[in-house]
Parts: sequence; structure tokens; C-alpha cells
Amino acid sequence: MLPYCFPIRNVPGYLWEGHISVENKADVWQGTLALMVLKTLETMGPQHGYGIARRIEQTSGDLLSLNYGTLYPALLKLEQEGSIASEWGVSDNNRKAKFYRLTRAGRKQLEREARDWEQATTILARFLTPKEDPA
Repeated sequence: MLPYCFPIRNVPGYLWEGHISVENKADVWQGTLALMVLKTLETMGPQHGYGIARRIEQTSGDLLSLNYGTLYPALLKLEQEGSIASEWGVSDNNRKAKFYRLTRAGRKQLEREARDWEQATTILARFLTPKEDPA
């Protein structure tokens, strides 16, 4: 299975799910791409695939480089699930492009997934910054 995105800079390996041998880069936790796509569409409104990819990279502070070979299957999966919808239009540079938008079901999915990730990071933070043992 190909990873969704790759960190560009050196990030501690324990933060990532697995490792691949391509240029010693690690892949982001599975499931985060869908969350990033949904949040991007909520924030930016309808976008074509290239615009989504650029925005995700920009939002990450250029720490992530998106693999387009996994972005488009992820968009297709989100569309098949009903989280996003698409229609053909014309991009800023006058090219035909498929634009994706968030659906009502996608907004609910985004809320649910964001809440789950916030809870997971809160739990992880407790382990990374443990409090003094009272005993």
C-alpha cells in the first residue's frame, strides 16, 4: 500500500505509522489524508485536486509532500462514500478540471473525525508530558 503523504523534513519516526525506503521518508498515519481533504474543502470551498494538494502542503508548513497517486484515489473514495461531490469546471489557468466540494455528510464526517483526532492527541500528549507521580 502506498503512503498518502510524506514528511519533507526529519520528523521523529515514532510519530509515524510505518516506514518506506524511498529517500528515507516516513508515511503519515493512515486516515489523516481524508481528514485533511475534508478540512481543506471546508476552509477553502470547492477546489480541484491540484489545489487541494497545494493547500495541504501549504497548511503543513511544507512539511508534507503529497503523493498524487494516492490523492486521487482518496478523493474517489470520499466521493463514493458521499462525503464530497464533484463537477467539471474551468481552472484559473483555463483548463478543464474536476472541482470537489464538501457535502452535508462530509461535514458530519469531518466533525466526527476531528473530534476523534483531538481526543487521540490529548491522550498521546499525556504520555509525552507526564505529570509528577504523587507517590
